[in-house]
Amino acid sequence: MSSVKEKILTQLAENPIILYMKGVPSAPECGFSAKVVAILNATKIPYTYVDVLRAPFIREKLPTISKWPTFPQLFVNGELIGGSDIVETLDKDGSLLPLLQNAVQIETPHNPAVISHSEVEVLITNGYQDAEIHIIGEACNLEIIVISSQFADLPMLKQHQGVMHTLQTELASGRLHAVTLKTFTPEQWQAQQTKSNSGLLQIQN
Repeated sequence: MSSVKEKILTQLAENPIILYMKGVPSAPECGFSAKVVAILNATKIPYTYVDVLRAPFIREKLPTISKWPTFPQLFVNGELIGGSDIVETLDKDGSLLPLLQNAVQIETPHNPAVISHSEVEVLITNGYQDAEIHIIGEACNLEIIVISSQFADLPMLKQHQGVMHTLQTELASGRLHAVTLKTFTPEQWQAQQTKSNSGLLQIQN
């Protein structure tokens, strides 16, 4: 069994993102594994997997190493993240993608050239044809303001998720590291500008 443990530890050391699952990503053999695969695939970040149904010794030994009794198990940089419920929670609160991005960036020291403002505008406009876009900042850390009628009647979380989805590939590649996002409907933006102008006039008076 010591050789099995050594194999697992080697897998964890050599693969920044590794999923121990039942089945393979193209054909998961349990609903929990399918859920994690769907979440990971949506990030577009590459990961390694091990089918524990075809590796019974790993299936038996891994829970004693990870202190986690069930599968799937997701590891990032050698540390257990958790099973399907935890992965789903991290995905919903927005903390999973940066975690995976950091793991890939550590593994890949040379990131591609940083993205330009015009490229960001094109990507967002692909999803929001009517958008007015303002970008502040340089390199890969940007503050982005998006004004679109498509945000009407959507909660802020949904607005932000929609815009971030248009930038998903560039975030995954490392061309964008950090994005501060502000979203407005045209009416909200107009009210914001009116309020700012009003405040400016009051200060001048």
